[in-house]
Amino acid sequence: MTTTQADPAVGAAVKAADRAHVFHSWSAQGLIDPLPIAGAEGSYMWDYDGNRYLDFTSQLVNTNIGHQHPKVVAAIQEQAGKLCTLAPGFAVDVRSEAARLIAERTPGDLDKIFFTNGGAEAVENAVRMARLHTGRSKVLSTYRSYHGATAAAINLTGDPRRWPSDTASAGVVHFWGPYLYRSPFHAESEQQECERALQHLEDTIAYEGPQSIAAIILETVPGTAGIMVPPPGYLAGVREICDRYGIVFILDEVMAGFGRTGRWFALDHFDVVPDLMTFAKGVNSGYVPLGGVAISAEIAATFDQRPYPGGLTYSGHPLACASAVATINAMAEERIVENAAEIGEKVIGPALRDIAERHPSVGEVRGMGVFWALELVKNRETHEPLVPYNASGADNAPMAKFAAACKERGLWPFLNMNRTHVVPPCTITETEAKEGLAALDEALTTADAYTV
Repeated sequence: MTTTQADPAVGAAVKAADRAHVFHSWSAQGLIDPLPIAGAEGSYMWDYDGNRYLDFTSQLVNTNIGHQHPKVVAAIQEQAGKLCTLAPGFAVDVRSEAARLIAERTPGDLDKIFFTNGGAEAVENAVRMARLHTGRSKVLSTYRSYHGATAAAINLTGDPRRWPSDTASAGVVHFWGPYLYRSPFHAESEQQECERALQHLEDTIAYEGPQSIAAIILETVPGTAGIMVPPPGYLAGVREICDRYGIVFILDEVMAGFGRTGRWFALDHFDVVPDLMTFAKGVNSGYVPLGGVAISAEIAATFDQRPYPGGLTYSGHPLACASAVATINAMAEERIVENAAEIGEKVIGPALRDIAERHPSVGEVRGMGVFWALELVKNRETHEPLVPYNASGADNAPMAKFAAACKERGLWPFLNMNRTHVVPPCTITETEAKEGLAALDEALTTADAYTV
C-alpha cells in the first residue's frame, strides 16, 4: 500500500488554508475541526501525522470500489488526454458506453439514462419528469429519508436537514415508511408492519387526493436514515398502489445502488421495477461527480416530440463517464458485487450479531451486503435511543465519545444520530472487515457506559 511520509507541517498548512477559505457543508463553520487527509488507497486513508484509518464510511457511502482503484484512475487519465469535456448535445463514446452499461443492469425497460452531476440533481430531474408525465403536482416521500440538498430534493428529505429550507409549499407530502424496531403502527411482526404501512400509505393517498399525486419516491433501502431493509412485500405493494392510481414510482438508489447491498441495485432483492430510478455515488465511486436517472420507456416517450425542459452543462461529462465505464467493468471483472454479498453474509452480519449479544448499547442490527446499521440505545427493553433525536453538543456526548474511541483504534466510523453504520467499500477483504469489527467491538464499551 502506498503511504506518504508523515509531515505534520504540511498538514498544518493544509488545515490553515481550509479554515481560512473553505466553507463546509452542513456545518457551523466556527465549530468544526476538519482532519487534513494526506492520501487514501483501498479501504484505508491516512493523515499527515502518520495515522492510518480503516474507512468504515466509504466517505459518504460512495467509494464502493475503494480509494484509488488503478483501473479507474487510469481511465480518467486516458480520457483527460483524449477529450476532457464536451457539451451534452453531442454524442461521445464514453457517455454512450456508460449509459449502455447502466441500462444493461437496470430492471425492466429502464433503458434511457439522463446524466446529472450527482444524486440530488438526479432526484430533482426524476420529480420533474414525473410531474410533466402525469400533469400532477404532489410528490410523496417518507419521513425517514434523505434525497439531497437541492430545492425539491431537500423538501422530499425527511430528516432534520430539511427543516431550515422547508416552506411547506413544494408540493411534498411525507408519510411513515416501515420500520419495525420503532414501528409507528404498533406492529409486532414484519408482516403486520408491511400491511399497516401499506394501509397508511393508501390512507394518505386517499386524503391527499390520488388525482393530485404525481409520484411516490422511496429509497429502496433508506441509507442515512437508518439502513432499514423493507419487509417482504412492501415495495411490491407500493408498486401495486402506484399502478392503481396512475402514480409514478421512483426508487432512489443513490446510496444503495452499484453493489452496496450485494446486488447491482438494492431493488434486485425485491423483484420490483420502478418507473424512474435515481443513481449516483457508487456508479463511479465518486471519483468524478456523476449521477443520473434511469427512465422507463413510457416516461421517455413523453418527451419524444415534446422537449424535456431540463439540462446541465456537465450532463454526461466525459471524465465522469469514463470513470463510470471503468468502475462498472472493474466491478464485473473483479466480482466486487459478489464480494460485497459474501462479506456481508459470512463476516459482517454474523460479527455484528455477535457484538450485539455482548453490548447492552446495541438495540438492533440490520442490513445486507456492506450496508449495515447498529441502533444504539440506553435501554434495550424500552428502545430509548442512546442520544435524543437530532442531538447536538452535550446531548450528543455518548455518540461523540464512541466516535473518538473508534478513531483511537484506527477506525473511521459513520455516525448518524443514535446509530453507527458499517458501510466499508464493497472491495473490503475478510481480514480488513475483521480488523474494523474488532475496533468497533472495543469502542462500543464507551456506549455501554451510558446504558441503564
